[in-house]
Amino acid sequence: MAIDIKQVNTATNTQIGKSTTNKSSEKPSENAVTSLSTPPKSDSVSLTSQAQQLQNIQAKMTDIPEVNEQKVQEIKLAIAEGRYKIDPEKLATNIAQFENDLKDF
Repeated sequence: MAIDIKQVNTATNTQIGKSTTNKSSEKPSENAVTSLSTPPKSDSVSLTSQAQQLQNIQAKMTDIPEVNEQKVQEIKLAIAEGRYKIDPEKLATNIAQFENDLKDF
């Protein structure tokens, strides 16, 4: 189902434009003059310690390669030398577990 967002909040935008026009045509009050002379406040963000920990973990994870090349080389060598044995029961269990995990999505 598609939603047309082109017409959303057009009345609000029009009202905002009108209200700012009306304010600008009024005489500036004493409060308006003082607010113009004071610098605007700046926004600030502070991260919790938990957010900082997550940020550090994420940075460390980007350094970890997706593929363990050493493990790949060990398996290739074991296959080439005939030492790599496949346990059919373990393989079947892992495939069944993988399929069950996919059902959850």
